Amino acid sequence: MERLAFDNIFEAVTDDPIEAADLRFRSDLLTTLVAIFEDRKWKQSDIATALDIPQPRVSELMRGKIQLFSADKLIGYLAKLGVRLRPSFSAEHRVVCDVIEAA
Repeated sequence: MERLAFDNIFEAVTDDPIEAADLRFRSDLLTTLVAIFEDRKWKQSDIATALDIPQPRVSELMRGKIQLFSADKLIGYLAKLGVRLRPSFSAEHRVVCDVIEAA
């Protein structure tokens, strides 16, 4: 039996490399948001207030329903929290992205 291997789990979901990249990017954004919420020890009510969204939407976010959120929306949520992404190019010729909190 042939064993399948993927560098990106989303490649198993779609044959379209652009869609797989978009899903992975949105997943990374969502994971970053959840990490911020956990670091701040926020409850869903705190998140709803900070992002100005209803609690059911927070629940979808926390349950990782990436198909319900665009990259633009997730970046907007980060901005509301005073967080931005700063991509750069490393000396090793790799793209890196720092998560920066506003002072």
